[in-house]
Amino acid sequence: MEEYLKEALEIVKAQAGVRNMTEEEINAMILALSRGIREASRKLPCEAAESQVLRLDPARAIREKSVTCLECGKSFRVLTRKHLARHGMTPEEYKTKWGYKKNVSLVARSLARDRRKKMQEMQLWKKRQPQA
Repeated sequence: MEEYLKEALEIVKAQAGVRNMTEEEINAMILALSRGIREASRKLPCEAAESQVLRLDPARAIREKSVTCLECGKSFRVLTRKHLARHGMTPEEYKTKWGYKKNVSLVARSLARDRRKKMQEMQLWKKRQPQA
């Protein structure tokens, strides 16, 4: 039996264990899943990753809880210099390639907001008063 058909049968078996399904539903689900798995396995992994990365919009890459690397498609809380070095880029080169302004931080919005709040609480720009 083909590998993609086995995978489809496992998925349908799990689904049928959770809810009641008619015979027609089971057959239709097996056909649809096996066809989808077969098509997905035909694509080379690098082609699939490239097509996913190409669909990403740089304006939507920096989100509330994550930042998506537009080079490889992986999500992070902070897009670090070390990760960008794997792509042979510096943060400045990355920003210019994808059209970001130089002052944009490659950090998730929630993390940037938390850091900003913490810095305002610490008030490092003010001199400490000597304790008497």
